[in-house]
Amino acid sequence: MCGRYVSTRRPQDLVQLFHVTDWRAEETLAPNWNVAPTDDVWAVLERAPRDSDGAGQASRQLRPVRWGLVPSWARDVKIGARMINARVETVHEKAAFRRAFLKRRCLLPADGFYEWQQAKDPATGKARKQPYFIHPESDQVMALAGLYEYWRDPEIRQDDDPAAWLMTCTIITTEATDAAGRVHHRMPLALTPDHYDTWLDPRHQAPDELRSLLDQPAGGHLDARPVSTAVNNVRNNGPQLLAEVTE
Repeated sequence: MCGRYVSTRRPQDLVQLFHVTDWRAEETLAPNWNVAPTDDVWAVLERAPRDSDGAGQASRQLRPVRWGLVPSWARDVKIGARMINARVETVHEKAAFRRAFLKRRCLLPADGFYEWQQAKDPATGKARKQPYFIHPESDQVMALAGLYEYWRDPEIRQDDDPAAWLMTCTIITTEATDAAGRVHHRMPLALTPDHYDTWLDPRHQAPDELRSLLDQPAGGHLDARPVSTAVNNVRNNGPQLLAEVTE
């Protein structure tokens, strides 16, 4: 599972890094050292050309979307809080994800992610959960594999009302390895730069080919360090959350 992550890069830097051609400067998000479900996050995605034959150039966008995918058929947005992750083993089969997997894939830029490990408090002997920050050893940006979806609010009559549509996303996960595997049994999947174009292109719709693009973040070269339990509270934020502590 990936239930919290860190995303602090400026949108201007993400535009350059991911070769974005469409970003609205008025859309901005503050750096977030404790991204939690239902937060707005940056997503890199491509929209198919609007011409009828689909032969034009796709538009690569940087958009703020809500973390926690709400399927188009959902009656209530609350379902999104349970849809923050999609298992790579079944993402192409599950009703909530299969259409998005074929047509609406995205990249979710991250500095790293948090996981928790069962531990024993040395002072009391009681069980507790120790949070770890897991990130690439090189501190490069992680391009987490994600899906996005549109949800239409039935209470709003006008389609052209911006409030009528909600964009949401989910992170694809797999069995954990390397440093992440020592902390938790699941981890997010990522893509390398040479696979960005194929993953984002909505015209690529072969499930096996798409799944073959997914990889371990940073090629498995990850570092995991224990951090303060302050990260457990979603109201806590700031770079101090990444400081290493004694386990």
